[in-house]
Amino acid sequence: MQKLTILKIGGKLLDDDTQLGSALSAFANIAGAKILVHGGGKKGSEISRRLGIEPQMVEGRRITDAATLEVVTMVYAGLLNKAVVAKLQALGCNAIGLSGADGNAILAKKRGAGAIDYGFVGDVETVNNPLIISFLENNLIPVFSPITHDGNGQLLNTNADTIARMLAVSLSKNFEVKLLFCFEKNGVLLDPTDDDSVLPSLDTETYEQYRASGVISEGMVPKLDNAFAAKNGGVEEVWVCGVEGISGQKGTQILLQTEAILR
Repeated sequence: MQKLTILKIGGKLLDDDTQLGSALSAFANIAGAKILVHGGGKKGSEISRRLGIEPQMVEGRRITDAATLEVVTMVYAGLLNKAVVAKLQALGCNAIGLSGADGNAILAKKRGAGAIDYGFVGDVETVNNPLIISFLENNLIPVFSPITHDGNGQLLNTNADTIARMLAVSLSKNFEVKLLFCFEKNGVLLDPTDDDSVLPSLDTETYEQYRASGVISEGMVPKLDNAFAAKNGGVEEVWVCGVEGISGQKGTQILLQTEAILR
């Protein structure tokens, strides 16, 4: 089965030109089929404030009202997406920038209002494998922004980690997928204040223990939830890493409990 690498970049990495450049350079050097997914960084909040729209966040997640949706669509699917595509073109990668609406690539459903109404936020339902495979077969590198649609004309703001996970799970039917969640740290840290305290691997049972004790908390939880969901969904290889992990086996490898026992 052909190999496919899916790289998700986000966090402070997106806001640091040096780190972003290094990440894209490493991505450009990956052989074979590949896909890039990017988050929004701080740019969405920055532009919102310039337009007089104060960002609303709950537990690190953005409340996307109608005005905010306009801003994040412009920033994520426009400014950031095309900037990344242009940088990849300069590195010899024939990239094509996409939102979920383009070619009906990713269909999502608006999240229902529970205890918190997140507004125009989407949960991914289906991935258009034939479309994405056709891009890859024509040596195009899809670059996905965190904007999807519901099939009825409504755009939706969608977590980029979730998009990367759903792409990886869906395409694992056709490829041997390696999924990398890349951010500003070198991996999952045992001590958040010590950048060298990287866990070389993490299995489901250990993750639950660290989460319950507070060793792993806040922003790492949704990222790791997606990482384990990808592994449970049949993705061959899943890593949480820094820029150095893009080109090598560095960072934290996500394992199922059975794999950890076999080790």
